[in-house]
Amino acid sequence: MRTLIAVVAIAAAVLPMAHAKSGDAADRLEAASDVLTDMMQASDKGIPQDLMNKAQCVIIVPNLKKAGFVIGAKYGRGFAVCRKGEAGWSAPAGIRIEGGSFGLQIGASEQDVLLLVMNSSGMKRLLADKFTLGGEASAAAGPVGREATAQTDVAMNAEMLSYSRSRGLFAGISLQGATLRPDDDANREMYGKELRNREILTGTVAAPAPAAKLESLLMRNSSRRTR
Repeated sequence: MRTLIAVVAIAAAVLPMAHAKSGDAADRLEAASDVLTDMMQASDKGIPQDLMNKAQCVIIVPNLKKAGFVIGAKYGRGFAVCRKGEAGWSAPAGIRIEGGSFGLQIGASEQDVLLLVMNSSGMKRLLADKFTLGGEASAAAGPVGREATAQTDVAMNAEMLSYSRSRGLFAGISLQGATLRPDDDANREMYGKELRNREILTGTVAAPAPAAKLESLLMRNSSRRTR
């Protein structure tokens, strides 16, 4: 009975957020740029530079909605970009994140999330139709500090490393169990036609004008990864 009540409470909290107007793709691209700027400039808790340099892809989800009472739920829309050899970064591809988790959690909040895809196996997950963090894809909380080293078990073994910027109160937050899938609506809005994420992230699709700021920030904050 208590579990049923918890599920109903979560649905009541998350579903209105999921269906609420979350802004158009251009607004979310601007928000994604702000998230990247803040996370790279947080000197004491920022993303280590060597990890950013080695990442094959970056996923940014601004304003991820979370709510929970013992059982948690998540919903958010953002973008993924991948490296294009020596030519910089791909155009952004729309991403949705949704799912739940168990643990000591209570309350509701919005949280900005950034994931670094660290190797080719993680990139293959990203290019698939959908994947689950902690299921198909190994994911871990990334080490923080601009001078932190990437030579840790977590950084070296995980396919993806996750970072967050919190607003509001939430305990026991985890991305384990969350599913990521293409946001076809966002892609259609940005490019004016049907495009799969694989086409955008690995092809020669031209980035839309609103993505210029994000592309510039990525070029400025990451050198070509070294092996």
